[in-house]
Amino acid sequence: MPADPPRCYNSRVKWQLLPGGELIQQGLSDLEAAAETVPSLLVSIGAPRLRSLGVEGTENSFLDPEHRLYLLLAEQDPDSTHSRYNALIRRLVSFERCVG
Repeated sequence: MPADPPRCYNSRVKWQLLPGGELIQQGLSDLEAAAETVPSLLVSIGAPRLRSLGVEGTENSFLDPEHRLYLLLAEQDPDSTHSRYNALIRRLVSFERCVG
């Protein structure tokens, strides 16, 4: 995980203390590196809302991130794909609500 918080409207925000903050921080780093990971796909899903909240670094979001995330989770553990996907989306929404 990067040492510095992602660039955003308020650099004093301790992202790792927000629900899902560590995922968003890792996702932004992964997007910058063009790495297709669970966190980068999650940030891609939330990119429009995150941009509207002032979060920078979502410009290189993946296309069709919902489907890609589901497929990636299915590769890792097919039996828990649906519940893990929903849990990740809930963490993204919680983060967005805290920041917004």
